[in-house]
Amino acid sequence: MLAAERRNKIIDLVHQDKRVLVSDLSRMFEVTEETIRRDLEKLEKDGIVSRTYGGAMLNRHTNEDLPFVTRNAINTDIKRNIALKALDLINDGDTLMVDPSSTAFEFLKLLGNKNNLTVITNSINILQEFASSGMNIISTGGSLRHRSLSLVGPVAHDTIQRYNVDTAVISCKGVDMERGITDSNEPECELKKYMLRQAEKVVLLADHTKFNKTAFTQLVELGKIDVLITDRKPPEPWLKRLAEENIEVLY
Repeated sequence: MLAAERRNKIIDLVHQDKRVLVSDLSRMFEVTEETIRRDLEKLEKDGIVSRTYGGAMLNRHTNEDLPFVTRNAINTDIKRNIALKALDLINDGDTLMVDPSSTAFEFLKLLGNKNNLTVITNSINILQEFASSGMNIISTGGSLRHRSLSLVGPVAHDTIQRYNVDTAVISCKGVDMERGITDSNEPECELKKYMLRQAEKVVLLADHTKFNKTAFTQLVELGKIDVLITDRKPPEPWLKRLAEENIEVLY
């Protein structure tokens, strides 16, 4: 197993269990404890974990705004499962606005059988990965956020406001009954607000860990979402509230 692949698996584990032990990881990956310590040192430099005696724990201070490369390596099966459920909502010839989230990226990877799609995005990663696809890709332009590989700011806002689209596909960091949909950084959140205004339908991709969580800044009220796609059945109080808001739920 390559070192990068092993570190990605460690990232998955630390997000699931919040803490990992050097001795356990050494046995699991069949490498020396010194190798695992070097892995954890690298992950600490990346801001993902904080090393502790005998292991490491999730760095809660940066958990809400991880780099795209890190987010893209976490829970890929869950993201793909959510993305698959969104495919039936998209028709040939549709126009989309797509945010720079790793879940939305998985969603676009599955749209190969759709024809004549137009995608407007502020994601550098989408622009690069889908440059040779059959999709018509429009960049928002704007100022680069290196951490999330996204474009933000007034130029991006102006571009978004030029277009009206069928569907906006977004993700978030938190979904709360009172505080609504929240995200981890203000510049990206502001651009998403413009996307929502220009879309006929808003699709939110959010796995079960986002429920009853509140992140740094509010994106939109719960009732402004048309479709919520998640990876498992929400609890009954949530199903009742989503029904009251006329939000279609797919899980």
